[in-house]
Amino acid sequence: MESKNIFYLILFFLAFGFFIFSVRNLIRYMLVAKKTDNRFDKIGTRLLNVLIYAFGQKKLFRFPLAGILHSIIFWGFILFIFAVVEALIQGFYPLFSYESTGIFFSVVTIVGDIFGMLIILSVFAALYRRVIFKVPRLEIGKAGKLDALIILTLIFLVCLSMFGQNTALIAQHNFVLQPNELRPISYYLSKFIYSSNTSSAGMVYEVFWWMHIVVVLGFLNYLPYSKHLHVLTSIPNTFFTNLEPVRNTLKPIDLEDENLETFGVADIEHLSWKQILDGYSCTECGRCDTVCPAVIVGKSLSPRDIIVQIRKRTQDKAPLLANGIENEEVMNKTLVHDYIPDLNLWQCTTCMACVQECPVMIEHVDSIVDMRRDLVLTEAKFPSNLNNVFKSIETNFTPWAFNPADRANWAEGMDIKTMAQDPNGEILFWVGCAGSYDARYQKVTKAFAKLMQKGNIDFRILGTEEKCNGDTARRLGNEYLAQTMMKENIEKLNNYNVKKIVTACPHCFHSLKNEYKQFGGNFEVVHHTEFIDEMLSESKLELNNNGDKTAIDVTYHDSCYLGRYNNIFDSPRNSLGKVEKINYIEMKRSKTRGLCCGAGGGRMFLEDEEGGRINIERTKEALETGADTIASACPFCMTMLTDGVKHFEKSEEVEVKDIAEIILENTK
Repeated sequence: MESKNIFYLILFFLAFGFFIFSVRNLIRYMLVAKKTDNRFDKIGTRLLNVLIYAFGQKKLFRFPLAGILHSIIFWGFILFIFAVVEALIQGFYPLFSYESTGIFFSVVTIVGDIFGMLIILSVFAALYRRVIFKVPRLEIGKAGKLDALIILTLIFLVCLSMFGQNTALIAQHNFVLQPNELRPISYYLSKFIYSSNTSSAGMVYEVFWWMHIVVVLGFLNYLPYSKHLHVLTSIPNTFFTNLEPVRNTLKPIDLEDENLETFGVADIEHLSWKQILDGYSCTECGRCDTVCPAVIVGKSLSPRDIIVQIRKRTQDKAPLLANGIENEEVMNKTLVHDYIPDLNLWQCTTCMACVQECPVMIEHVDSIVDMRRDLVLTEAKFPSNLNNVFKSIETNFTPWAFNPADRANWAEGMDIKTMAQDPNGEILFWVGCAGSYDARYQKVTKAFAKLMQKGNIDFRILGTEEKCNGDTARRLGNEYLAQTMMKENIEKLNNYNVKKIVTACPHCFHSLKNEYKQFGGNFEVVHHTEFIDEMLSESKLELNNNGDKTAIDVTYHDSCYLGRYNNIFDSPRNSLGKVEKINYIEMKRSKTRGLCCGAGGGRMFLEDEEGGRINIERTKEALETGADTIASACPFCMTMLTDGVKHFEKSEEVEVKDIAEIILENTK
């Protein structure tokens, strides 16, 4: 055996041995997580997600330029696997080649040549964006920048060494390509480089072959210790993504489990293995931060940093837990408080924009809510004004301090029956706390009730038997209180044999439709914008489109819990589009890119301790459209937008109205 082969064998087995050791440790550290999480169901759907989001790079194209650059590099490296395998086999058997495979050889050579050059161009473009142009979301400190530069350099060297081998080999063959070999770029470069002398081609080939091997094996072993670990973990993370029918349906806590150390997440061992895998998979691309409303208005929350800190805490503590090593300095710290400040966790609106944008399917909001659960249920450390919110939900069955006996006062004189009076209605109208008590949103409740009456819908309400749906308590981390409300409501609804529910609140809608199923509440739930659209389509409502009314400009604000959570974007727009006097104007950030109003995740009941106000940012964007009316479909959104309009002193010029109110004004 030649010395070259011996050296190669030593290098090969050392490199792969160390890589296996590193990956084994990553898996061991991931499994220090104690929270169970079954992600092995629906294999077909999971594989389809991998094709669409991992290999298809679907989410990356929401940022077109970055998406194109990343996709070229990603697909190029996927296709390079064949060339890398060929080079690795040649270390054992130098004469090995795909040459005898015919058309396969043609595909490998032409794809390698073209994508090799595209990758080199993409690397230079990426370097320009990071070093010269300095894209803000990619500015992640010196360590992060150095890591990115190392990765881009290694990618460049992989391609350079490949072209170096190809050009030298072509020169060795006197510029005659092998049968089925298609290397137009390498051929041109070879003719250019070796046009006057091919004698050095053999030596140059050996240099570039070794360079290729060393860089590939070095790259492989650098990844487990780099923020670019996502190269290895993004495909598994996409495979194990949440497959609930609706994204971010929070998982319940078994409150009767006596073995629970904490009712949430205080440290990494309380996470699930998938949440640690999320930490491994974050490439710190910053897409989540660019769409986070808290980041946009200057608050200290960073969805990216939440996930990065999970990874850092895992790197610090998991090796100790996995190997049974004691280290008081590390052990005395916790993920919550020491790595992630409490304030940051309370700034999240749970709008899920971060989850929507993440190209590797990280579930930021689940981890944030889990940490809130620990603060509320285990440590009892939460903003002081939440004491009144939790107490009101517990005693008054609403986040506000209203009398439960007044819940149905809005319906006086409207001839609306309760379930107690007659449970045989076609549909239950779930009014919600805001619709029952908030003076402004009571007008929306009445407007929608009148539309149903005009449409001859046989509906009922629960009246004083209705209680808070539990969403606010649940997103704020008070899972015990949330489950209490949810189970009591489910018992009441099941006793009345309720099958179909309509509600004007997206938060009630999401809970009733998606999360009540966790506790035996299986109902058909419709949002009032869907119901209105349906009534219009079925001609149950007749629009007054023949009058001489002056046309008005209307823009629509997407509720996060209606849009991103439940993919309802078209129904409200369809209804507005059927009103002839409305000139509809879309905001810059709309539909899946819509900006949160700032009230979700319990933020409706929390003060802004730092940074700007999210509702002001959103209202500003709405006002920039020049619309006369800002349409909404959520009580929280209406409150926040109305306050925003007042802030800009535009109340006399611009109205904030619900879809139900606008349609009622335009029906006969």
